[in-house]
Amino acid sequence: MRDETPEQPAPLRSGYTTGSCATATSLAAARLLLAGVASDAVEIVLPKGQQVLMRLEFCRSIDGGAEAGTLKDAGDDPDVTHGALIYAQVRLADEPGVRFHAGPGVGTVTRPGLTLAVGEPAINPVPRQMMTEHLTQLALEHGHPGGFEVTVCVQGGAELALKTMNPRLGILGGLSILGTTGIVRPFSCAAYIASIHQGIDVARANGFTHLAACTGNASEDAMRRRYGFEDTALIEMGDFAGAVLKHLRKAPVEKLSLCGGFGKISKLAAGHMDLHSRSSSIDLPLLAEWAAGLGADADLQDAMRGANTSQQALALAHAAGVPLGDAVCARALAFARRTVPASVALEVFAIDRQGNLVGQALERP
Repeated sequence: MRDETPEQPAPLRSGYTTGSCATATSLAAARLLLAGVASDAVEIVLPKGQQVLMRLEFCRSIDGGAEAGTLKDAGDDPDVTHGALIYAQVRLADEPGVRFHAGPGVGTVTRPGLTLAVGEPAINPVPRQMMTEHLTQLALEHGHPGGFEVTVCVQGGAELALKTMNPRLGILGGLSILGTTGIVRPFSCAAYIASIHQGIDVARANGFTHLAACTGNASEDAMRRRYGFEDTALIEMGDFAGAVLKHLRKAPVEKLSLCGGFGKISKLAAGHMDLHSRSSSIDLPLLAEWAAGLGADADLQDAMRGANTSQQALALAHAAGVPLGDAVCARALAFARRTVPASVALEVFAIDRQGNLVGQALERP
């Protein structure tokens, strides 16, 4: 368990990607094979040229090859792989080049739509490039004319993968080996947004033309009940509505259903694409103003402005017969329409904390 956040704010630590871990461990294992040197740390070069030294948990010979492992340090990022043991097993090959294999805890691609072909180990292109460059240079230094067989493993990776979007993307059996810069930036949104884009691409490649982008489990359940969606058609967008809406410009579908808690949908209606509290707030006075346009009297508006939550404001409006839920969804739809191509049919749903629909806006065909 990580330490609690200190009272005095301090700079957030960056960490290293699973791709950097795989590069360091495969390099150390290959060096043991070619130079007979068992390292306790290894230096690698990241894609942007930074040199970093990574500590190893072990570096040892195995039957027919060598293996090395390191503990993934994600810095201060809440990464599911933080602290996981990532290790690579390397064997020398007569044929030049590097061939990659999924070991225990690393997934295999089973659906089209990703950057990797079906049947390939879920080791993304940049980590593959990093490992290939380091191992090729090592082979040159030691006069090795052949290549390498590299098996990347993550201890407990199959269990950790259940906490990620991998099963929904058709990456089965474990985690993906990821990274484009080699560095994990604390609280970076890039990886989450990339997974949203992957989810849309995989759904399209598998023939799904109607998708539902949802803020969480309750909204996904609501869309399952309404449409009987398979998991592949459900895009877990979290707070990143903009990531979905903008990606549809490049990867359109026939229809998109947006579904989320009433508070988050009210943020979208107010013109926010990032629905997280760090970036946008629920605007109770604005909700009261919208209710006024639907016939809410002054007392109801005052009560809504003084509400503790958006759900309470919604309940006050609905008790007075003011259809605020539908109106907020209609405004959210209008805002989303500014970004989404006209060829994509849109609809928006809002739910309460129990997962019940409290508002909807459907475009007429």
